[in-house]
Amino acid sequence: MTTSFRSSPVPSEADPDLSGQRLADYQLLRRLGRGGMAEVYLARQESLRRQVAVKVLKRQLARDESYVRRFHHEAQAAAALVHAQIVQIHEVGCVKGIHFIAQEYVAGQNLQQFLARHGPLDAGRGATIIRQVALALQKAAEHQIVHRDIKPENILLTSRGDAKVADFGLARVGGNQEGLQLTQVGITMGTPLYMSPEQVEGRPLDPRSDIYSLGVTCYHMFTGRLPFEGDTALSIAVQHLRAEPAPLSSLRPDLPPQLCRIVHKMLAKKPQDRYASADELLQDLRGATADDATAEASAPGAATAPAAAVPTSPVAASSQRLAPAMPSAARPRGDAGSGWRTVLLWLVGFAAGGAVAWATRRESPLAPLDAAPRRAVERKETAEAQYIYAVMLNTEAAWQSVSQYFPPEIDSRNRYYARRADQQLARWYMDQRQFERALTLLAELAELGPGEEPFRAFGLAGQALVHAERGEHAASAEKIAAVWPLRGYLDSQLQAEVERLALRNRDALRQPPASTRQPGPE
Repeated sequence: MTTSFRSSPVPSEADPDLSGQRLADYQLLRRLGRGGMAEVYLARQESLRRQVAVKVLKRQLARDESYVRRFHHEAQAAAALVHAQIVQIHEVGCVKGIHFIAQEYVAGQNLQQFLARHGPLDAGRGATIIRQVALALQKAAEHQIVHRDIKPENILLTSRGDAKVADFGLARVGGNQEGLQLTQVGITMGTPLYMSPEQVEGRPLDPRSDIYSLGVTCYHMFTGRLPFEGDTALSIAVQHLRAEPAPLSSLRPDLPPQLCRIVHKMLAKKPQDRYASADELLQDLRGATADDATAEASAPGAATAPAAAVPTSPVAASSQRLAPAMPSAARPRGDAGSGWRTVLLWLVGFAAGGAVAWATRRESPLAPLDAAPRRAVERKETAEAQYIYAVMLNTEAAWQSVSQYFPPEIDSRNRYYARRADQQLARWYMDQRQFERALTLLAELAELGPGEEPFRAFGLAGQALVHAERGEHAASAEKIAAVWPLRGYLDSQLQAEVERLALRNRDALRQPPASTRQPGPE
C-alpha cells in the first residue's frame, strides 16, 4: 500500500483538452502529458511550419499570481540557455487568459522510458549520456542556474540517441538581481528519489546539488534500480541524508572501476566531497573513458561493440513536469554557530511556495501535492521528521504543525526545528503577500533572547526586506541599523543583500516626497 501526501494541484476540476485549438501562432495537435502545474501539447507553429511542444499552465493555477510568476520564471531561466544538450524555449505568452510556453519538441523518449523498456545501459552508452548532461549543467552554471530536478524523466533522448535536459521549471537563477526578489527565487523540493542531501535539509543549493542528482540518475541508469528506496517520500528523503548506496561495482562488476568511482563521487553526501563543477566532472570522465579505451584496445581479443540505438517513440517530452519550490534549511549541529547561520541564506533563496509535483501517479508515494491540504497534517515521530514533512508540503498548516506537535519549550531540538518552521512560515506569508503576518513572525524571531542570535538576525533582516518591499524605507533603515551589530550571524550572501539594502534605503530617504519637489525647468 502506498501513501500520497496530498491530492492533485487541481482538486475539483479537470482542465479541458485543448487539442484542436490555436494559441497565438501555435495549433495544438494533441495532448502529450500532464504535470503538476501544466499540460504539454504537441503543436504546429504555423509561421515556421515546425512541430513544437507547448506547455499550458493549468486553469486553476492560472488564477494564482504566484503560480503565473513561477511559470514565466521557467521560461526566462531556460531561454537564456542556448545549447545542443538543452531543450530550447521559443516563446512564452498568454492568450485569453491561457498562459503557455512554446519549446523545442524532442521526437524520442525520455531516459526513464528507455530504461523501463530496455534495462540498464552499458558503460559506453552511459558515459555518453553523463557527458551530454554534464555539458548541459556546465552551460547552466555559466548562467548561475541550478536545475534542481535532474532525473531520468527530464533527460530526453532523441531518435539519434542524443540526450537533452528538459524542464527548468524549478531552476534557480543565482547572482545579483534587481530588487530583493523576495519570492521569485527558490529552492525546490524536486523529486525525493533524486534529491541531494542539501535539498532534503533545505540548505542553500549550488551546481553540486545537480551533480548529486545526476549521480543518482547514473546509478539508476547502470543498475536499473535506485540507490535508495522506500514506501514513502519521507523515508526516501531521510536515506539521502544518512544511508550509503550499495557499491556500484558489486551490482555491475562489468563496469570500469574508474566509472564506478566517478558515480560514487557524484553521490558524496557532503557537497565539498563531490565534483566542484560540471567542468571538473567532464575532465575526470574524459580521463576515465580514455583510460578504458586504452585498456580495451590492449586487451587480448578486445572488440568494440556499438552502442545500443535508442528506439524512436511517438511520445516525447510527455513526462516533462513543472514542480514548485521548497524552502531551505540547515541541519542542526552541536553548537549554534556556522551551521545555524547557513539557515539564513534561505531568505535570499526562497521562492513562491506551493504544490510539489512528485512526478508519478497519484497512488505513488511520490504523488503530486496540492497547494492546500484537505485534512489535518499527519504527525511524524520526531521534530526533525515533522520539519522535513513540512518542507515537502510547504503549507501554512504544515509549518504550524512542527511547533504544535513538538512544542519548542520541551527541549532544544524541538526548539530548533520550531524556529526554522517559523522562518519558513514567514516566507510563506511573504509569498502570499500577507506581509502583516510575515512581520509578526519575523518580529517574534527578532525578539528572541541570548543564545539565539542567528534567528534574531534573521528576523531583523527579514523585517528590513519586507518594509523595503512595501516602500517603507524609514522602517527598513531602522531594522538595518538593528541587525548591523548581528550581521556576522548572517550568511555572506544575505550580508551583501543587507548592505545593498542599506544603500538603497539611504538613497530613497534622501529623495524629497513627490508633493514637495520643486518643478524642474520646462
